[in-house]
Amino acid sequence: MNIKMIGTGSAFAKKYDNNNGLIEINGFRLLVDCGITLPKALHQQGISFQDLDAVLISHIHGDHVGGLEEYAFQMMFKYNRKPVLYIAETLVEPLWEQTLRGGLTQEPLERLDDFFDVRPLEPNKDIELHEGLKVKLLQTKHIENKPSYSFLFNQNFFYTADMRFDPVLLQQLVDEGVTTIYHDCQLEAPGVVHASLEELLSLPEEIQRKTWLMHYGDAIEQYKGHTGAMRIVEQHKTYEIK
Repeated sequence: MNIKMIGTGSAFAKKYDNNNGLIEINGFRLLVDCGITLPKALHQQGISFQDLDAVLISHIHGDHVGGLEEYAFQMMFKYNRKPVLYIAETLVEPLWEQTLRGGLTQEPLERLDDFFDVRPLEPNKDIELHEGLKVKLLQTKHIENKPSYSFLFNQNFFYTADMRFDPVLLQQLVDEGVTTIYHDCQLEAPGVVHASLEELLSLPEEIQRKTWLMHYGDAIEQYKGHTGAMRIVEQHKTYEIK
């Protein structure tokens, strides 16, 4: 499995684009989240929406779903097909009613599945998306009463969405065989709705060595060399997940 981060920045990122990834395995391309800056960032990497096989959505904040309207319209009017949308079953209605309905609706098109091949996912269950690629959705803490899901790929790669610091969960995942953690990181404390760098630095070194920082602010350059045993995911670079 390879992953290329189309963007590695926070919701307010200007330099690094919204934190959206592209997983590639056995010829299958899965976009992980589709934020506001994603369409332009994807174009700058020479990748079109037509090149994607599916998109997986974690929650309905703009930096994770703000590019879906353009994705839907491009696929409908330029490429004449519905893109596959993987999303937690609890998020299907909110994504349409609270986020996409106003921009996408045009008679006779008035449902999410008019634009996407919607494939609802049941949380806490290993689901095969493609040969060699399984995902389990884990609901993780972010905003009260606003469901957000992080992803466990192939039982060894944990990719957080927007997640508050949860050392108990991270230790449990490592104990169960997770070898790589891509974790969102707020550089300045307190974290509030994200794990802060200060909090992540309190993790045991065993976990830090498995952890890569993403979803960071534009000031990340100032923190190089100050992230303990944790490494920083670089925008546009492709990494192999073993």
